[in-house]
Amino acid sequence: MINNKQVLSEDWTVVFLGFLLIITALLGILIPTPSFAWESQIDLVEKVFSSNNLLKLAQVFAFTYVIAIFAARLLGKSIKATAQGFPIVFVLTSFALILAGNAFLKNWNIEAVIFSLTIGLLLSNFFTLPGWVTESLSTELFVKIGLILLGTSVIFGDILKAGSLGLIQALVVVVSVWYFAFWVSKKLGVDEEFAIMISSAVSICGVSAAIATAGAIKGDSKKLSYVISVVLITAIPMIIFLPFIANALGLSQAVTGAWLGGTIDTTGAVIASGTMVGEEALKISTIVKFSQNVLLGFAAFAISIYWTVTNNQSATAKEAKPTVSVIWERFPKFVLGFIAASLLFSFVVSSETIDTVKGGFKSLQGLWFALAFTSIGLETKFSDLFSKEGKKPLYAFLIAQLFNVFVTLAVAYVLFN
Repeated sequence: MINNKQVLSEDWTVVFLGFLLIITALLGILIPTPSFAWESQIDLVEKVFSSNNLLKLAQVFAFTYVIAIFAARLLGKSIKATAQGFPIVFVLTSFALILAGNAFLKNWNIEAVIFSLTIGLLLSNFFTLPGWVTESLSTELFVKIGLILLGTSVIFGDILKAGSLGLIQALVVVVSVWYFAFWVSKKLGVDEEFAIMISSAVSICGVSAAIATAGAIKGDSKKLSYVISVVLITAIPMIIFLPFIANALGLSQAVTGAWLGGTIDTTGAVIASGTMVGEEALKISTIVKFSQNVLLGFAAFAISIYWTVTNNQSATAKEAKPTVSVIWERFPKFVLGFIAASLLFSFVVSSETIDTVKGGFKSLQGLWFALAFTSIGLETKFSDLFSKEGKKPLYAFLIAQLFNVFVTLAVAYVLFN
């Protein structure tokens, strides 16, 4: 199939399209936010499948469809394949979002990306997909657009609101756990790319950190799927058992909240677990988790620099050190877009405007991530996802998470007792 001439690199395309979405919303053209939440069959029919909600979903589809085709044009990919394949990916992803919107599943913090990945895997492993479907998949593009939108929610002012204790704990835990996880991964023979993703997921904020790190180092999507699957699976028992352990140890709500916020890898799981303990625990766990979340941009930037330099040196071992121009050429530009979006919403956009657009951005960000994981599933075999890399990454993750549990408990006890 004949493709167009590439106009922009993928990273610059992502920055351009991400800010096109942001500017569109700031100009008052708000993106509809369809509801996927339901508890009973009646809710499913009257809320999710209501004519008004389906109209919103159709509007979101039209919006993302145009972006996907525009991206194909800029990247020199087949517009015909994208025009045919994207609607299928969107429908499958919408089905995943509806499944994840069930109240029972939300209580267990089973996120939409797991359903997206599972649906894609089932189709790719049990059916033969047409070539135009696989040709239309743009996993990295979808992930990176979602990350640009994620930058709009990282507000620097919130770091100060989080409080000094929460920020101190976040810094201590993130740095110590990241380096320990990386060290353990390397000791177990896990490759560096996998090790960096595992370290970020355990130490910072789970799914978002794994996705951001994979984007920063241009990581293998199969390894990213592996890490996220482990993050979400281990979060479930932690939601249930950590509050009971805290109660058995006689910890105060403040210490318990700080422990939960620094240990559990996803924000939704932290909120669910904190709610089981009490109001004060919920408040402090949210503050600590958010303090870790706001470090994501700094971490992605630092990891990008590290990977750009070391990856270049390994590729050209004869060179003493890469030049500035080489570093710039290899540096993932979407990270700059993420930081620019954060700075824009931290210091330029008014709080009133942020309140108006943040719901739409959060919904759209989640949609792009889900589209990416549907795409990953559609191009992945079960053997690639779970068997190829063996059990070493799983062992590395679990050991690092156990270290995280003890270190965070100690720091939380010192700071919040």
